[in-house]
Amino acid sequence: MKNGHADKHRVAVIGSGNWGSVASRLIASNTAKLPAFHDEVRMWVFEETLPTGEKLSESINQAHENCKYLPGIKLGTNVIADPDLESAVKDADMLVFVTPHQFVEGICKKLVGKLRPGAEAISLIKGMEVKMEGPCMISKLITDTLGINCCVLMGANIANEASICSTYHAKFLVAFKGKKLSGCASQMQIAVEKFSEATIGYREDKQAANRWAKLFTTSYFLVAVVEDIEGVELCGTLKNVVAIAAGLVDGLDMGNNTKAAIMRIGLREMRAFSKLLFPSVRDNTFFESCGVADLITTCLGGRNRRVAEAFARNGGKRSFDELEAEMLHGQKLQGVSTAREVYEVLTYHGWQELFPLLSTVHEICIGQLPPTSIVEYSEHTPNLSLIGGSTPCY
Repeated sequence: MKNGHADKHRVAVIGSGNWGSVASRLIASNTAKLPAFHDEVRMWVFEETLPTGEKLSESINQAHENCKYLPGIKLGTNVIADPDLESAVKDADMLVFVTPHQFVEGICKKLVGKLRPGAEAISLIKGMEVKMEGPCMISKLITDTLGINCCVLMGANIANEASICSTYHAKFLVAFKGKKLSGCASQMQIAVEKFSEATIGYREDKQAANRWAKLFTTSYFLVAVVEDIEGVELCGTLKNVVAIAAGLVDGLDMGNNTKAAIMRIGLREMRAFSKLLFPSVRDNTFFESCGVADLITTCLGGRNRRVAEAFARNGGKRSFDELEAEMLHGQKLQGVSTAREVYEVLTYHGWQELFPLLSTVHEICIGQLPPTSIVEYSEHTPNLSLIGGSTPCY
């Protein structure tokens, strides 16, 4: 712990969507009372103009609430929205990245040479970049671009509207005039202080991981620390692809038995894919909050499952882009883009037959296969004995 006012850690949150706003609220509640941190939390806002004509950052600073992405929930007076990226991070030594994964590289390039010496980061982002040399996890992208240590935080921290307490739920629905928006409600369980868990993954620097755990942990949000950054991050990344599959099953009214089978197959393929890419990935990681727990909650609720259900109910005739724009009101799907990136990796290595579920999800998303193909796998039996475990029969 740092001593003295000048040595206190300063936190900046890079991202102000639903999860970014929830993370800012949670962090700010801790910085206000923990002596090791400055109480102010800067939150970088990608500036938008609201229907009222007001700037989103101005609205947040005046009302202490993100009326677009987290309506009805006060963020705390110590959360300061800043539309200037460099200004938001200039004094911070602890950076929380929580933007759609496709924007991270551009953001990091803007921050090169702009950070305080000794700054460190944590990524709450679920996704990966696929480059010519192979897949690049977001935490590695941040580390390589900015030259700083980066941990990751993933976990079962989404919930559908049924989990929200009635008072806040009513405010949320009024704010959106009764529209049902799983995308914006996805982190509401944490925002209204319902019990949730998460997992921090780190590489070597356990002291840094523990510092992040201290910043995030509350009586209602418990954080475990695991020395398996690739395993934790891949769990958070791949579960969105499986959630697309679960949503397709729901849209086709195939029932809970089929959905449970898809989730089990998905978890096995998540583990197999992770261990083929990174042999150091630990089996126990898949039993942490970032693994099976996050998979379950994402396949039961959340924007990926919900939009995939609508896609299937429309017979695949309306694109995911169209449904995303209509249903999520500015929020972004991660499952579709991640499915594409995973498919690029599978194609490069010739692994498609090893991962029929992950491959099929992408082919459905691009219209190459109909939604019903989610349970019509290749006639070739995948040989998962390559990475250990039993060979399944479909």
